[in-house]
Amino acid sequence: MGRRKSADKVPTAVGGPWEGHLQGSNGYRRVLAALACSGVATFAQLYSVQGLLPLMSRDLGITAAQAALSVSAATVGLAIAVLPWSFAADRLGRVRTMGLAVVMATILGLMVPAAPTFEILLLLRVLEGAALGGVPALAIAYLTEEISPRHAGAAAGVYVAGTTIGGLSGRLIAGPVAEIAGWRMGTLVVSLCAAAAAVGFLMLAPKPRGFVPVSTSGGFGGVLRKLVPQLRNKSLLALYAQAFLLMGSFVSVYNYLGFRLEAPPYLLPASAIALLFLAYLSGTVSSRAVAGLATRFGKRAILLASTGVMVAGLALTLAHPLAVILVGLVLFTAGFFGAHSIASGWTGALAVTGRAQASSLYNLSYYAGSSLVGWSAGFVFQQFGWTAMAGALAVLAALAVAAALGLLPGRQPRRRPTQ
Repeated sequence: MGRRKSADKVPTAVGGPWEGHLQGSNGYRRVLAALACSGVATFAQLYSVQGLLPLMSRDLGITAAQAALSVSAATVGLAIAVLPWSFAADRLGRVRTMGLAVVMATILGLMVPAAPTFEILLLLRVLEGAALGGVPALAIAYLTEEISPRHAGAAAGVYVAGTTIGGLSGRLIAGPVAEIAGWRMGTLVVSLCAAAAAVGFLMLAPKPRGFVPVSTSGGFGGVLRKLVPQLRNKSLLALYAQAFLLMGSFVSVYNYLGFRLEAPPYLLPASAIALLFLAYLSGTVSSRAVAGLATRFGKRAILLASTGVMVAGLALTLAHPLAVILVGLVLFTAGFFGAHSIASGWTGALAVTGRAQASSLYNLSYYAGSSLVGWSAGFVFQQFGWTAMAGALAVLAALAVAAALGLLPGRQPRRRPTQ
């Protein structure tokens, strides 16, 4: 135990590279606690309106697909901003940049409930999403720089589990408040909670020790050249495909299931629809569990298995009984977060250089899928119903499986020592 403490205070070799906080150390716990706060501040705000879409649709006189734009607008802003945030962090540092992003997003989030028109609301959501982009763009890069490589995979799973709590808290708080006082008050209360979480991040994040400032003297061309290794790596491209296709499917289910369940024969109120997001707790469990399974069976195998669980859960949502739909939602959510935990952590491991940029490209793909698929799936739902939309999402999952099988490395067999 004494060795672990000393490793937390000084590098393992005098003047040598920082080898990261060890699991169980004070620095390790503070990094994860700070990232948990950043996850609440980010994802509570980002998706707080998702459980309120039916209320917004009725209050503003807009369609389901238009209401879903309030989610997509924020994720579009986030997708656009993740790369600029990553380049800023190369000079300013991960913690300072993430802190700036969280504070800016919280200020904008407090302005959203006061938006006088739907168009202004969408503009504020784009700006809020752009500010929020500084957190997921840098979280994995920060984690891989500050945590020992031996424990980085497990730490990534803990971080993803924390993001599920953040997303869940925003939806659970907003729904009951909105049913009593309207959707604007629901989003305001979530933004106030996010402000408290932002303070927690700024207080808990330890001083970074693995960060090395990167020069941007090459100008814009030099900045773009940093992306080339990530875009030439077929394995990274496959992971970006997972992010786009699986996240798009995931957000689509949560965007439109509320519309299905508020209609006959279910007629669920807004507070009950908000409880659907308790299924996120299955993602909290699965995102932590897959790290150990990946060590045993290989990352690609667990990624594929998680995607299979997603599709199985999606199939169950086609059933008529509400209880079966809810079981399907739990399985679907667990499968998604298991896949996302593997893919996001694998991105940092595969990137030899430009980790912040590799992580940002993953997040760009992730939120582009959320924006584009999450919005366009609404037209399928409106025109053809839930079954057709679920079928389309299953096709996207199949494409993700094909990309993983074709481009991601399988588990390498261990070589026996020579005699």
